[in-house]
Amino acid sequence: MLWRDGRVQEGTVAPFDLADRGLLLGDGVFDTAMALGGRVVAEEAHLARLSRAAAALGFALDEAEARTAMRAVAAAYERAAIRTTVTRGPGPRGLRPPAAPRPVLWAGAAPLRPGTAFSEMSLGWSAIRRNETSPTSRHKTLGYLDAVLAAEAAAREGHDEALFLNMQGRVACAGIGSLFAVSGREVVTPPLEEGVLAGIVRGQVLALAPGLGLAPAERPVTPEDLAGAEVVFVTNSLRLIAPVRRIGARDYPSAGHPALRALREALSREIAEACGMTAEG
Repeated sequence: MLWRDGRVQEGTVAPFDLADRGLLLGDGVFDTAMALGGRVVAEEAHLARLSRAAAALGFALDEAEARTAMRAVAAAYERAAIRTTVTRGPGPRGLRPPAAPRPVLWAGAAPLRPGTAFSEMSLGWSAIRRNETSPTSRHKTLGYLDAVLAAEAAAREGHDEALFLNMQGRVACAGIGSLFAVSGREVVTPPLEEGVLAGIVRGQVLALAPGLGLAPAERPVTPEDLAGAEVVFVTNSLRLIAPVRRIGARDYPSAGHPALRALREALSREIAEACGMTAEG
């Protein structure tokens, strides 16, 4: 299912300018969201993040158009994964952006696979480093090749996804989301300055934790810190809270931990209330 130029169509094929900078240079941004019952979960947060990412690259997002596109494709499925993409648009040959960008936006949706949310995962350490000095490390830009290659390498080692260190050798994030470690009642995640995307669910977890008797913290995390954690989990907008069962050769009993169960239940309630649905445990 695809929204493009004000209309919804089946399939994913549509006319496209081959001089578009998103295609040629990765000059664009995207967002991934969950839709339930035709409603985009945390819609305003997703739109705001997409707008900030476009502004960081130097062009403007038409939020009204993006909202229309997301809602149009969300209506096609009871449970959907939505991707909204916006490029700077076409431009002359060369690296310098055109003085007057003509952004191109489209949104696609596909049925969300049952069991995606809250499913366990295994992480393999990536040899590729996350460059925390790059603005692109804090935005979902179209240049995702590091994550693609790291995911492929992790799969060869029997893992579901990759885990990145930054240029200082500290833990940054997983290829598909933010990383949290739990020790006692403390729930720790690396700060954005470590090369971390401002994840929507990441923010929700940090906000929910105090009401559950947990102490959220944003601070640098070393591999040694992670090795000593009781529980590790990854957050993103489709998996929500994914318990990590293994990192490299180290196993974690994450799925049954009381802190993770409490966060899962609280997040489920919050999403269900926002979408007018019954919470799932």
